[in-house]
Amino acid sequence: MGVPNHIAIILDGNGRWAKQRNMPRNYGHAQGAKNVERICKAAHDRGVKYLTFYAFSTENWDRPQEEVDALMKLLHNYMKTCLKTASKNNMRVRVIGDITRLDTSTQNRIHELEEASKAYDGLNMTIAINYGSRDEIVRAVRTMAEDVKEGRIVPEEISEAMISRYLDTKDLPDPDLLIRTSGEQRLSNYLLWQLAYAEFYFTSVHWPDFRKKELDEAIEYYQSRDRRFGKVKEE
Repeated sequence: MGVPNHIAIILDGNGRWAKQRNMPRNYGHAQGAKNVERICKAAHDRGVKYLTFYAFSTENWDRPQEEVDALMKLLHNYMKTCLKTASKNNMRVRVIGDITRLDTSTQNRIHELEEASKAYDGLNMTIAINYGSRDEIVRAVRTMAEDVKEGRIVPEEISEAMISRYLDTKDLPDPDLLIRTSGEQRLSNYLLWQLAYAEFYFTSVHWPDFRKKELDEAIEYYQSRDRRFGKVKEE
């Protein structure tokens, strides 16, 4: 089996990584943000076409306000940095999630980044911000229900493919591989629909320490899997 076309990553362990170094959690988040570009380059070099990062979940608003404020500031500044990175690396960037809860300035930076990079044909990077899969599905169902009400679709036409077109990821292929760092082994409300047939790879390495070596190990694990999608493998 070849290299996965699409890898989804849960960036976990920034705070624990910082704590081990007697540094504040926000320092860990900043170092984790810097690691994204390194992994983008490593993945692109390996032939991966799509990367999707879980940056801020709908549940993350429940963290201490000081940490939330720091994360929002980090994400705001990262959009500007990412604009330069996308241009340098011919990388298309999308943001999924309900960005309406973000401040207007950050929303504008997101729109600017998506518009500026939409013609780039290198790596496709997606950032999940204020994203939760259940929230995504609820929003999709509401929109679909409105379309049924207005007569644009009829219930008998609803299929898996149609539902996928109502999700935030409608322009993306489903992930082939999920990577979660820092030892946790759960999905945390991430891409529940899209990960139906993905392989899962969990590593104890904290995200700021996740490098090309660890990415290669995850890809090698993926390549060792027998992907049959519920069918009997032909001998």
